[in-house]
Amino acid sequence: MFDLDAVTMATTQRDGSHLLIAEVVATLGLVVVIFGSVRSGRTETIAFAVGGYIAAAYWFTSSTSFANPAVTVARMFSDTFAGISPASVPLFVFMQLIGGALALGLVRVLYPTPQETS
Repeated sequence: MFDLDAVTMATTQRDGSHLLIAEVVATLGLVVVIFGSVRSGRTETIAFAVGGYIAAAYWFTSSTSFANPAVTVARMFSDTFAGISPASVPLFVFMQLIGGALALGLVRVLYPTPQETS
């Protein structure tokens, strides 16, 4: 691990349909967890909720839960088991946008109005 270069382009191809669907699920869940915490007025729990969700989603999604375009681009510069090849990034980001759009609809159904914080 300590013998690796700081920046290397990833070579791990991530292009199977199961990975793309898993990325929609991972992103949808992350957005719902964040907005659920905000809209329920429990903002002090967001960091714990996000950390717990990402840790769990790493294991329950086949895509290892990138769930964020910034994370996807960053993991492109690490040629390890968690990396993603540059050719796979655009489709992953597109699937994250779909997951985010679906999450927006779900948040509006589950949490129609934000709770007042005191």
